[in-house]
Amino acid sequence: MRPLDPIGGLVYVPHAIARFPAPLGRPCATIDVERSNYDEKLALILRTAAGVMAKKGYHQASIRDISRATEVSLSGLYYYFDSKEELLFLIQDQCFRTVLDNLDELIADVSDPRRRLRLLVENHLRFFVGNMDEMKVLSHEADSLTGDYRRRVDDLKRRYTRLCSEMVEALKPEDSTVDVRVATFSLFGMMNWIYNWYRPARDVPVEKLAEDMTRLFLEGHLGVGREDGASGKDEPAGGETSPSIWRS
Repeated sequence: MRPLDPIGGLVYVPHAIARFPAPLGRPCATIDVERSNYDEKLALILRTAAGVMAKKGYHQASIRDISRATEVSLSGLYYYFDSKEELLFLIQDQCFRTVLDNLDELIADVSDPRRRLRLLVENHLRFFVGNMDEMKVLSHEADSLTGDYRRRVDDLKRRYTRLCSEMVEALKPEDSTVDVRVATFSLFGMMNWIYNWYRPARDVPVEKLAEDMTRLFLEGHLGVGREDGASGKDEPAGGETSPSIWRS
């Protein structure tokens, strides 16, 4: 499992990056050190670039802006990517891969559908609380990629959405008329909006945030606010046999 930063967010580290050169004949230990240095530098560039794009917008941010913010020369930046669009792709690609890889680890041995959904929510929130600029870029620049970059990121989004949808479907009673697609994207909408209001120093810890969001999603505000639903246990409120989101 990936390490946690001081406020509980998953540390943003690059996934496998094919651009790293691996010359033939070099000792493996030397190549490993160089790859580690490459990955660390790329992670710094991606995080800083996300901050610039979150503040100025993708189309208004220039490579010179990113060069000044990272204190890396223009030629140095182009060692890691060929264009501003590729840089945006790397930010989005690495975010989704990090979230998905960590989620796969968390739910690998978990069969209970409610627990699986709870882990998805906390994993999502932990990562993006620690990477608010990246969340803003993903939300605002979803349509800025084109061609193969767009297709590859969309593939990751579909995989993530399908995982969530399967968990939501598993919790749906047979007699419910609530559409699974509506429920799935409602949950993502609730989680993805936190960059507008959540402040780690002022608001509840991430674990409590995930607990409250999961209970609100499954049971509704009326369910979680009553004495019989205030214990924080993962049980339907008010004696219901199924989470109240499904009751129309």
